Amino acid sequence: MPAQPLPFTATRDGVVVTIRVTPRARRDEIDGTTDVAGPRGTERALAVHVAAPPADGAANQAVLRVLAKAWRLPPSSLEIVGGTTSRLKRVLVRGDADILFRQLSERIAA
Repeated sequence: MPAQPLPFTATRDGVVVTIRVTPRARRDEIDGTTDVAGPRGTERALAVHVAAPPADGAANQAVLRVLAKAWRLPPSSLEIVGGTTSRLKRVLVRGDADILFRQLSERIAA
């Protein structure tokens, strides 16, 4: 069991990842995990920084590109399913939940 909860929830379609986005950053990167206050109370989120501005969906598309590249997944397997206009987002990663949960957990811990 990890020392801190992971920002993942298994679903029948795959894994939903809670993301805290910082747009207009210096560079695109995943910056570990953080605690955030959300609609479900305080929860764990993956901190993602993107250089794109939060206009016309540019930051959302950048988030999906950063995650797909970092996790070595096809971009088509990722979809923002909550928080499209918020910094706190939910991203669905389609696939086998057990396999994805293990793979993503390892990649965040690395």
